[in-house]
Amino acid sequence: MNVQTLKREMQDVVESNILRFWLDKMQDHENGGFYGRIDGQEVLHKDAEKGAILNARILWSFSAAYRILGSQEYLEAATRAKHYFIDHFIDQEYGGVYWSVDYLGNPLDTKKQFYAIGFAIYGLTEYARATGDREALEYALDLYDSIEEHALDREHNGYIEACTREWGEIADMRLSELDANYPKSQNTHLHIIEPYTNLLRCLKEFRAKESCDYVPAIGSVLPVDVSVPLETLLSVEVSLRNLIDIFTDKILNPETHHLDLFFEMDWTRGAGHLESYGHDIECSWLMHEAALVLGDQKVLEKVEAVVREVAKASEKGLRPDGSMIHEANLDTGHVDDDLHWWVQAENVVGWVNIYQYFHDVSALDKAISCWDYIKNQLIDWDNGEWHWSRHSDGTLNTTDDKAGFWKCPYHNSRMCLEIIERNF
Repeated sequence: MNVQTLKREMQDVVESNILRFWLDKMQDHENGGFYGRIDGQEVLHKDAEKGAILNARILWSFSAAYRILGSQEYLEAATRAKHYFIDHFIDQEYGGVYWSVDYLGNPLDTKKQFYAIGFAIYGLTEYARATGDREALEYALDLYDSIEEHALDREHNGYIEACTREWGEIADMRLSELDANYPKSQNTHLHIIEPYTNLLRCLKEFRAKESCDYVPAIGSVLPVDVSVPLETLLSVEVSLRNLIDIFTDKILNPETHHLDLFFEMDWTRGAGHLESYGHDIECSWLMHEAALVLGDQKVLEKVEAVVREVAKASEKGLRPDGSMIHEANLDTGHVDDDLHWWVQAENVVGWVNIYQYFHDVSALDKAISCWDYIKNQLIDWDNGEWHWSRHSDGTLNTTDDKAGFWKCPYHNSRMCLEIIERNF
């Protein structure tokens, strides 16, 4: 398969299989926004809670799709997602983002999980990039300030996992029941560096246009055509530079080149020797992207020295058919060898990134091999979207959701849009 065929196939899947599913089956025309769940048996749950992560990822996906593909239908969906998120997930009293609302849009779980706030920034900045909308950028910058004020550990560096609604200490910091309860994690840092990269890119684009009337506080008024203040851009640059150092100096295990997963406040590794192959390959390209957007040659050289090592370490999870297993606990010997949809999507982008920037032809072969697995084993060609996973014995997982709190049009749509947009 050549690159142009790969791009054509990706565009067909993102438009006719992924985005079409969310447009036709997940828009909640009764209560606003998008429904919270379709289960693995294709049953719609109209009264399911609506998660911040799901809705922020919907916002990102349709915003990016509109920016790259230009369909008015995608703009309408992105605008719908933007207004619903601002109206229902932004905590207007204390700031930040609710973890979830009920199906009517009322606050349900009001804790402040910084992973979710990161995704809100990611979605809002992509909408701003796609449309030039300054309100979305204002909210994104306000949320950036919330993370810097309440999550940044000024003693040991890095970002904590969660707070109460009022930004107080919270006992259970876990993202989900599957996670260990530690104050810092690789996963949350990964999804803070991701939106900070997009925020910096957005600020640079707005500033380059010299036509931004960004206002530092929501509701205040400045003359039209005031550029993004340089100090705002420099502040985000400092934060992103720091995050890159955290990954290379704290989270990356120098002995194995895998990413350690959980940490105490002082960066002591917790929860044992864990390897998450999907996060490894995802981090390899997101960390590289952060350095590219930052635009500092010395930082880029430092990052590129480890990008290939991290990708190479993830190969431990590859199977002969091109798919990648989830993770392993080296202490207990337990291996989660399910073949998750998101791991396969990140596997494709990660190897395309290695091919594009490091000219490794074998990396493109890995990406195409995984894409073939996705087409044959995970895409639901009849009902739309992708299945959650296949088990290691090849049986289909229909227990986990088709769309839901964690099953969003993000990893898979981003994979397609990344491949379409990249020049390789």
